[in-house]
Amino acid sequence: MTSMGLHLGLTALFIRKGLLSEEQITSTISDSRKRKTSFVSTIIHNKLLSARDVAEICYEEYGTPLLALNEFDISSIPEDFLNKKLIEKHRCIPLYKRGNRLYIATSDPTNISALEDFQFSAGLHTEAILVEDDKLNTALESVLEDDISSLDLSAIDEEALAAIEVADSDKNDEDQSGDKKDDAPIVIYINKILTDAIRKGASDLHFEPYEKRYRIRFRIDGILHEVSEPPVNLSGRISARLKVMSKLDIAERRVPQDGRIKMRLSRTKSIDFRVSTLPTIWGEKIVMRILDSSSAQLGIEKLGYEDDQRLLYEEMLAKPQGMILVTGPTGSGKTVSLYTGLNILNTEARNISTAEDPVEINLEGVNQVHINLKAGLTFASALRSFLRQDPDVVMVGEIRDLETAEIAIKAAQTGHLVLSTLHTNSAAETLTRLINMGVPGYNIASSVNLIIAQRLSRRLCPNCKEPEDIPNAGLLGFGFSQQQVDAGITAFKPTGCDQCSGGYKGRVGIYEVMKMSDEIARTIMEGGNSLQILQQAKRQGMRDLRDSGLLKVIQGVTSITEINRVTSY
Repeated sequence: MTSMGLHLGLTALFIRKGLLSEEQITSTISDSRKRKTSFVSTIIHNKLLSARDVAEICYEEYGTPLLALNEFDISSIPEDFLNKKLIEKHRCIPLYKRGNRLYIATSDPTNISALEDFQFSAGLHTEAILVEDDKLNTALESVLEDDISSLDLSAIDEEALAAIEVADSDKNDEDQSGDKKDDAPIVIYINKILTDAIRKGASDLHFEPYEKRYRIRFRIDGILHEVSEPPVNLSGRISARLKVMSKLDIAERRVPQDGRIKMRLSRTKSIDFRVSTLPTIWGEKIVMRILDSSSAQLGIEKLGYEDDQRLLYEEMLAKPQGMILVTGPTGSGKTVSLYTGLNILNTEARNISTAEDPVEINLEGVNQVHINLKAGLTFASALRSFLRQDPDVVMVGEIRDLETAEIAIKAAQTGHLVLSTLHTNSAAETLTRLINMGVPGYNIASSVNLIIAQRLSRRLCPNCKEPEDIPNAGLLGFGFSQQQVDAGITAFKPTGCDQCSGGYKGRVGIYEVMKMSDEIARTIMEGGNSLQILQQAKRQGMRDLRDSGLLKVIQGVTSITEINRVTSY
């Protein structure tokens, strides 16, 4: 029996110690099979027990040696024992060999079948080493991903820049720009920049020429940071290299161009970059958007929805028809929210088509159409074609005009589930935007099921965040309710360490999720404005973006400063 299944020793142990009820055990087993994760991981995910609690309980009961896996050098594992099929199957990692024994890291010491399989594969006796499940998950990602962390890019920074400067100083005339020997340092340097961006979790790269300097910036967690300043006289060669990689016309410098780069990191992993060039007075500015398909595979529970918001989204995704709209500014995570919904809907029984401008991430099993305005392929024309293709689910990248809105609403009213986006500041404003486009109120009321407005807030680094002393009057001034203040609020602030960027690490979504109700429909039909719609939605229990952000502050996920940056009050 694999670690995905039920290990009777653990379940009996948790019941005997009164840590879990039989009902909780049964529910966890069902949940683990549904989520395709291990029994132990599901217990921890559902917050029934912590990873540390499970490890200490198993240590006390079975006497299995306990190891702090985060202090173990994963790169020291002998490759001879890295049977990735067994590692993935059992969620165990062979750590080291001593004599004729192979020691296996596991969060479940009752998983005897894993030890037997590794023993058969390695031809050695095996012994379990107990580790915390969350640390095991991190190590498994490192071992199984085989990504860029295995590439040796150390010491390239200064050497590459020095080599570039030498190559440029030796260059006598512009005709030598195609010399492969001269361009080799540029190739190394660009590859280093791209891999650094991926490693640091950047979403965009900016290559910017100016009169007396050239700078490269990464957008990390929504904020731009300067990372390099190569010699300004290399501007043309850097842009030429990026355009060659993007399959663009390197001779054309007068008009903007769009391209794409696929960077293969290993046999199993690649990253796409969407590339845009823009002629400026000092040369071509190039912006690259990193398109990582793994972001589209995130579970909905990882996006930051509160439980009631997530359940409402899932409930509306389960409906056979109607419209779900996601709104927010550029870079607020709308695409990830939509792709996450599509992944939930993406089954063999459904026909799903999307119209996108552009298609950023490929989704297996989904018919994706790239909008081409020059060829006359617009959102509206693509949507018309979808309706002749026997669709169940349709996604329109953006509703920009009345024609697209009318076709999308017609589809939602005739037995199709439609997902789309608009650029508005709130859920309530989305409804008034549709009315201003010319869509009749009765059509909006009868077709829209759900509207999600969202922003992305930076997460506080868990290693260095510190409590922030704010008086109660100040908390009330920020928008916390008297009830929240009376219950006690510990707000945290960023400090900064070597594991984060200015006290923040990663981002989390902040949402307002508004369900179309009879009362909201009536407000629309009566010509109500966005403020009246918002007030009605809040009477029904909806949290607006500010309230959702302050809840993240109470949870210790982000800071008041960050919520002030991404929401208004």
